[in-house]
Amino acid sequence: MNFALTEEQQMVKDMVARFVDEEIKPAAEELDRTHRHPEEICRKLGEMGIMGVSVPTEFGGAGMDNVTYVLALTEISRGCASCGLITSVNNSLYGYPVNTYGTDEQKRKFLAPVASGEVEGCYALTEEGAGSDAAALRCRADLKGNKYIVNGVKKFITSGNVAKYCVLAANEDTSKGYKGIINLIVDLENTPGFSVGTIEEKMGVLASGTAELVFEDAEVPAENLLGKPGAGLRQMMEGLDAGRIGIGCQALGIGRAVLEDSLAYAKERIQFGKPIASFQAIQWKLADMATELDAAEMLLLKAAWLEDNGYNFEKESAMAKMYASDVTMRAAVEGVQIFGGYGYCKDYPAERHMRDAKICQLYEGTNEIQRMVIARKLLGVR
Repeated sequence: MNFALTEEQQMVKDMVARFVDEEIKPAAEELDRTHRHPEEICRKLGEMGIMGVSVPTEFGGAGMDNVTYVLALTEISRGCASCGLITSVNNSLYGYPVNTYGTDEQKRKFLAPVASGEVEGCYALTEEGAGSDAAALRCRADLKGNKYIVNGVKKFITSGNVAKYCVLAANEDTSKGYKGIINLIVDLENTPGFSVGTIEEKMGVLASGTAELVFEDAEVPAENLLGKPGAGLRQMMEGLDAGRIGIGCQALGIGRAVLEDSLAYAKERIQFGKPIASFQAIQWKLADMATELDAAEMLLLKAAWLEDNGYNFEKESAMAKMYASDVTMRAAVEGVQIFGGYGYCKDYPAERHMRDAKICQLYEGTNEIQRMVIARKLLGVR
């Protein structure tokens, strides 16, 4: 078993790490404070090939593997969780289904601009009554001639306020249950009947917009159907598998930032005449953080390797997302503890890391759902 990175993987990791240290980390506090979409960072990440890491070059991507994606996204999230989230959605929730199920024409038209980082994409799945129960969609897409007429409201859509393109999950025939679900690619800027509704006020990842998408007799060309009718739920589940790797990387990056900041602070904070890093209570917190984060990284790399090599990675992506987000939340809480009173104030990034970490246990399927996925695979049931 070889744990060494290839020359290309190491080169990308180092390139992104430099960009993070030079441009993303210095901007993270301001982005969090102002809730500003980091457009200039997204465009530069696109130029670096990071907004479509594993998308073939002919469709605007970098043509690299998913292990490289894990390495790059972890580094970005170490600098800014919001930037990591936007990058993850472009690559996985939007990029994966279009790249996997789209026709070449659809990829050239709808994937290339997103994978190259020119614009953002999003995935509109969640509704007020369809969150963990993803098959309970009420959004309707009725085929009328050569157009789908879409009616419904989507909730909590990451990048929904800034995205140009969207993969929209809707139900074409509710009498068929989950077999009536389809996915449509929607040009949000050129779709009559579409509007952005409420933009949520959130606890964390504040530079990443979370929006309500409203469709009122919205007209979507029938040629924008992704794959075959009735295949939407399967596409959705496979896309979420890929997305969970991305969220796991986001969590891991936040955890790495917590450890990095905690180590630096523990070495400089003097109490009782010595740095608090010399106290066993602090050392154990740091040791636990480092150990659990390394274990999370191994789970993420394994899931990405399985995806790259054509194996089923549903269980492994659920494990990686669940574990990475849980250990990062623990690390974030301990990070605030290490900083003491300063950790509760905005003068230091510890409180931001704690706010950003929590969402990783919730979206792309709550960690309770991840445990259900893992158990089903272990038991051999659907």
